[in-house]
Amino acid sequence: MTGKEILHKMKEKVGLGSSADSGKGKSKMDKHITHGYHLVKGKAGHPMEDYVVAQFKQVGENELGLFAIFDGHLSHEIPDYLRSHLFENILNEPDFWTEPEHAIKKGYRITDTNILEKTLDLGRGGSTAVTAILINCQKLLVANIGDSRAVVCKNGVAKQLSVDHEPSMEKETIESKGGFVSNFPGDVPRVDGQLAVARAFGDKSLKIHLSSEPHVEVEMIDDDTDFIILASDGLWKVMTNQEAVDAIKNIKDARSAAKHLTEEALARQSTDDISCVVVRFQ
Repeated sequence: MTGKEILHKMKEKVGLGSSADSGKGKSKMDKHITHGYHLVKGKAGHPMEDYVVAQFKQVGENELGLFAIFDGHLSHEIPDYLRSHLFENILNEPDFWTEPEHAIKKGYRITDTNILEKTLDLGRGGSTAVTAILINCQKLLVANIGDSRAVVCKNGVAKQLSVDHEPSMEKETIESKGGFVSNFPGDVPRVDGQLAVARAFGDKSLKIHLSSEPHVEVEMIDDDTDFIILASDGLWKVMTNQEAVDAIKNIKDARSAAKHLTEEALARQSTDDISCVVVRFQ
């Protein structure tokens, strides 16, 4: 086995992905719950800016499924930092087990503060995030800032669990902070004519007009829950929620399902970095 192959196996085991990469795993608490991820670098000349987390972790007598997509802009350092620190900060909150939604929001806030304090090391770029924490295979907590998205499939029907934080949606809030939303340059609304999302980690030069407050959604896992998809906007720019669900509803292997979605996005001419995590419950 080559050094590259050994490194890939190590990353697959701990559920950390970057560049052209894939991996899979399963719950020890419920063998029917599996996950897989796949990433593909886009056509831009910069390094890969998508990073993922996909792993099950034993915490005392509890099991946590930790899943995330971090999509950097003008930065691969910040999504890499998020991959290493965001879940740790959330789980370190003393009220995580009693008030997980509060702990998630505080963990996001602390992490963003730390990123802004490390601008000299991490640079002035930023990152979107969508995270999902599965507690004991029963309770799913999804949080996001930006336009990376989480979708659950129940009885074959797609339901979005995250919010796409588009600048046009938060125009009044941005303007109340002294910023502006403009379609120039380009053809999409941007904060101060620069950033195409209204919420993000980092982006120190825009932070006074940006929020890092996540949208948090709670979803209980029941017999109707088929799977969830977490993906960066490289997928969602070219596929609707229902199209993504329909594309993999008959693919039982979670990693194969994640890979199929990235391949479908490429076939639809997506040029962005594409990252995808699929968690199957059946």
